[in-house]
Amino acid sequence: MTFRISRFKEQIKKTNPHKHEEYYELIFLSAGEGFHYIEEERFVVSPPEFYLLKPFQLHYWQFTSVPKGFVVQFKLSEFDGINENSLLEIIRKLSENTSIKFTAENYPNTLLNEIYEEFQVNSSYSREIIHGLLFALFGKLLRISETHDNNRTRHQSIYERFMLLLMKESPRLHKVNEFADLLFITPQYLNLICRKQLGKSAREIVANQLMIEAKRYLLHTDHSINEIAEIMYFTDSSNFVKFFKKHENVTPVQFREKHFQ
Repeated sequence: MTFRISRFKEQIKKTNPHKHEEYYELIFLSAGEGFHYIEEERFVVSPPEFYLLKPFQLHYWQFTSVPKGFVVQFKLSEFDGINENSLLEIIRKLSENTSIKFTAENYPNTLLNEIYEEFQVNSSYSREIIHGLLFALFGKLLRISETHDNNRTRHQSIYERFMLLLMKESPRLHKVNEFADLLFITPQYLNLICRKQLGKSAREIVANQLMIEAKRYLLHTDHSINEIAEIMYFTDSSNFVKFFKKHENVTPVQFREKHFQ
């Protein structure tokens, strides 16, 4: 088979590092939290978003909440090199991206559902219809990626640097002022930028990142609560438990037990 589309498995599970030989894999996530590792790079899962994996790229997931979305896989041999040259050119340009962020408005849910339903029908003209829908889907993705690149502002630049620092320094750093100092801006200005970009305060974003890290250790390791608290630079386990319960409404032990019943 040179093309398939499926719904993303709605389960919290760590996958083993693996490759998709000869296949391009396009992952559309509308829900979920955790981490996506592609080769040596780590991405924080923050839907709605899109990932593109080229043939033979190594990747794996560590989810901390249930993911939802679609997975599209295809070989280039699926497309006619002469009659579908424009589509292949869009794929080539699109493959320069590893990840694309959506807004709630431009996430291509309708197109994805139409492709999925047509793939399930698999009747006369299904292949032609799917190719037409893929042309529209890939074109929209390319436009979103190019618009994002062309509309970069200073605010976006600082926000992106903040997110990179968050990936690098979490869970060692817990306070907004610590990140602001590294960015050479005030905590107030960092809050302003975060609210403009994500509609959340910098404090909320830092706390969310810490929660993702905490859930990862609870779900994907055998570390004790005391060990996790130490790894995450909390002064003691009681502070870690209070922090976790404040944001999740259950204790770390209850959270772990819930997912391993």
